[in-house]
Amino acid sequence: MRLSEAVPLLVLAISLATGLAVFFLGERRHRLRSALNLGGATLKLLLVAAMLWGVSRDHHYETRYELLPGIDFVLRADPLAMLFISLSAVLWLLTTLYAIGYLEGSPQRSRFFGFFSLCITAATGIALAGNLFTFFLFYELLTLATYPLVVHRGTDTALHAGKVYLAYTLAGGAVLLVGIAWLYSLVGPVEFARGGVLSQLPSGQHGALRAIFVLLIAGLGVKAALVPLHGWLPVAMAAPAPVSALLHAVAVVKAGAFGIVRVVYEVYGIEFAASLGLLVPLAITACVTIVYGSLRALVQDDLKKRLAFSTVSQVSYIVLGTAVFGPIGTVGGLAHLVHQGIMKITLFFCAGNLAETLGIHRVSEMDGVGRRMPWTLAAFTVAAFGMIGVPPMAGFISKWTLGLGALDAHMPWVLGVLVVSSLLNAAYLLPILYAAWFKPQAGAWPAEMPRGRLETDWRLLGPPLVTALLTVGAGLFAATPFSPLDWAKLIATREYVR
Repeated sequence: MRLSEAVPLLVLAISLATGLAVFFLGERRHRLRSALNLGGATLKLLLVAAMLWGVSRDHHYETRYELLPGIDFVLRADPLAMLFISLSAVLWLLTTLYAIGYLEGSPQRSRFFGFFSLCITAATGIALAGNLFTFFLFYELLTLATYPLVVHRGTDTALHAGKVYLAYTLAGGAVLLVGIAWLYSLVGPVEFARGGVLSQLPSGQHGALRAIFVLLIAGLGVKAALVPLHGWLPVAMAAPAPVSALLHAVAVVKAGAFGIVRVVYEVYGIEFAASLGLLVPLAITACVTIVYGSLRALVQDDLKKRLAFSTVSQVSYIVLGTAVFGPIGTVGGLAHLVHQGIMKITLFFCAGNLAETLGIHRVSEMDGVGRRMPWTLAAFTVAAFGMIGVPPMAGFISKWTLGLGALDAHMPWVLGVLVVSSLLNAAYLLPILYAAWFKPQAGAWPAEMPRGRLETDWRLLGPPLVTALLTVGAGLFAATPFSPLDWAKLIATREYVR
């Protein structure tokens, strides 16, 4: 096997091997387990960085095995795959460090980190999948690997959340499978390809292709939390903070949005999808989700649920960019795939710090907390400003580019949605910041850990500070090579715009 054939498989195998090794470690081998987790995440990040450089130089990386006649297992590192896999590699390392500190002294850590690595393996496979069969294989593996993380605490609330999560995601997977099987009956195996693969089909099959599109988007829309398929996401906040961060920033919801991008651009093709009248309904669905998620976030007192409904809203910016016909909208949506990840994981890291250090779980408990945990609240503030779209944060870059894309596509009504969404973002995030920084402490914290030299464990404090800096850097250096915006432009010009 040539090196170019082995590299995608090796990237996948690193997290898989890490997870399998961790499963066999006893609970007392915490130092070895931590070393394996951090070592695997670091090695994967280095290999992904090397592959990113190679793809930017037009090197071709592909692993292909024929499993059955007409059914191939394909891993391919194209520019879109590298956008997603780079995000997952960076955040896997940071979330691993955070989880080690968060779960210190907790039971079943080997089980947790084993499934945690399998979850990243599935997300990596989704990113690198070169055809619909391989994508579906890892898409369902992600469901199975994430369920034990959702129910990790073993409480009645966690077990209920797991049932809801499985009910939604398995139903979505079944709908997706029906769509894939129907499409296979029409055209055979479907490889992801620039410009799509369906435009040459006779017009007599266009009705079936519209129905298949609805099935595919519905199946993917469950994980992407499109309204009305979003109900599992707020319930899943019963999971530990590292899991919540992973679900919202890089794994489940991002996998659904990423799948929608693949279907629109590399199965149907953007021009063919537009000719079938599929893009405007998709854009409307995304806009409804953006506004609905923000409205629901306004009335949540539970901090993690407020952030969960924020995710329902924010992930649909990616779908909106996909549905806005034209390269500029594409750039905005794809850049937000990364920007939303780093901003949202910062918010969840900070929420976890408040819960672990002070026992704070509700917005109403946050009065004056900025004076007790200034670094955590500084990171939270940066990410919140990014979500609102305050320049020069990463979120501003996404929203500005999406707005330009809407004007370029002659869809000015999208600008109204973006403005309303930003105002709603401010309405549910700014009161948190005001209470934390400017209100006096109302009473004793629900449960305060003894103070050390830092406001909390350094493993909990370091990751959100890093991702907050990334949030600022992605905005300030948006025009530099290898920035998310620059890479999104590369994808739009080399892969999708003919």
